Amino acid sequence: MGRTWYDDGKLLSKKNTFTDCIASAEFLIEQKYTSPEYLIASGGSAGGLLIGAVANMRPDLFKVMVADVPFVDIINTMLDPSIPLTVIEYEEWGNPNEKEYFDYMMSYSPYDKITAQEYPNMLILAGLNDPRVQYWEPAKYTARLRANKTDNNLLLLKTNMGAGHLGSSGRYQFYDELAFEYAFILKQLEE
Repeated sequence: MGRTWYDDGKLLSKKNTFTDCIASAEFLIEQKYTSPEYLIASGGSAGGLLIGAVANMRPDLFKVMVADVPFVDIINTMLDPSIPLTVIEYEEWGNPNEKEYFDYMMSYSPYDKITAQEYPNMLILAGLNDPRVQYWEPAKYTARLRANKTDNNLLLLKTNMGAGHLGSSGRYQFYDELAFEYAFILKQLEE
């Protein structure tokens, strides 16, 4: 949709990304293409941030959410310039060392915005050797969700001990991971 649309989804307009996703889900439900009992959302890395933010904002819209190597602790990550890609990502997210950007990031940070509420069934995936989203980020996100969620929906963290940011290398290992995700989703849909 062009450069303007792209620019309207970053820096101090990042929340448009989340509200666009929510509006899309609402449209699909309103038009009766699906219902919250059958709607699934999945995203990885920055798409995992989308999943985390939307899970906090509108958990009622989804039956299942999959967050693959999710960038969910945006404040702590972006405040650590020793992490690969952090400083160059200021162009996308902003520099949290500047109050305006810090406050805006805090307003949607998935880890920091977890509240006592119901969340959908969630599968959170991590890679032990991930240099972009270190394994502890999805782990502590999962722990905070478990401590706060008020439902009995399944919340599963799976850390691949041989994977990096893009999952296992090798075609068959990739298919194994994909099959696991599909199995998780399908199992929740039959419940």
